[in-house]
Amino acid sequence: MPLAAGLAAVAAGAVAWVVLTPLLTGEKRAAQRRKAMSSPSQQVIARVTSTTRREQVAKSLKEVEAKKTGARVSLELKIARAGLTVSKGRFQTLAVLLGLVAGLLGLTVTGSPLAALAALFAGGFGLPLWFLAFCRKRRIARFIAELPTAIDIITRGIRAGIPLSDCFRIISREAEEPIRSEFRMVVESQTLGVSLGDALLKMYERVPVSDVNFFAIVIGIQAKAGGNLSEALSNLSRVLRERKKMAAKIQAMSMEAKASGGIIAALPFIVALLTYFASPDYVSLLWTTDMGRVALVGSAIWMSLGVFTMKKMISFDF
Repeated sequence: MPLAAGLAAVAAGAVAWVVLTPLLTGEKRAAQRRKAMSSPSQQVIARVTSTTRREQVAKSLKEVEAKKTGARVSLELKIARAGLTVSKGRFQTLAVLLGLVAGLLGLTVTGSPLAALAALFAGGFGLPLWFLAFCRKRRIARFIAELPTAIDIITRGIRAGIPLSDCFRIISREAEEPIRSEFRMVVESQTLGVSLGDALLKMYERVPVSDVNFFAIVIGIQAKAGGNLSEALSNLSRVLRERKKMAAKIQAMSMEAKASGGIIAALPFIVALLTYFASPDYVSLLWTTDMGRVALVGSAIWMSLGVFTMKKMISFDF
């Protein structure tokens, strides 16, 4: 009897364990949820949600690209890209004065009206535009070098709970130039009521490089479609640093080709100069006779084609 009673108690405990364990641990409820999620209606809802998010991302990308196309680069925008603080009228006045000085200098030195006209054009139009391009290239190089650090500051700030606008204000106060001035313009634009996406597109107009374009697209998509902004910016910072490393590697690998191209381009001039010192009468036939002038013009054309071809072959865009 005691043995039978013990076996009956064990059997009752096993039955109670089998019946009550799913209810106490929530396994039954979990199984019901899994069954509900695997139902056709829930699958359709999940697919619709995923499709809607993809459509929002695609729509945001189309809006960003549409806002960038069709923009004409004005003189004011060129001055802003160069980082200069002069106005359009003052810059044009300085260009005219520089052209007049160059024209008078060319007329005084050569005595030829044609040479004076060429100097006038070069001093009033070519040299100012070259100066703008030089300042723009130098400013963009500094901006690209500091942008990953600014993105890292935003990422850490978001993970620490700081709002995105406050992260921008921190960069506008403490970052290096030209990052500081560009982010200050973004903060001031937001203060005037401009959305963050539009303010970043204005930054892309002032700094027209793909790195700023990526940054504007990430912020714009997050504002429209949502998502983990800190993770997206962290990935973007890593990509930008890897692009910088790749650019430096390609620059180092192409230095040999650039040096060879420079030597080949300078070799005719060096040989002509040495030949002129050795035998001036022999070389002077190139500019004292009609056949020599034709040879000089043809040589200059072919030389220019060769130099431009070599420059195109060793230039890489990122």
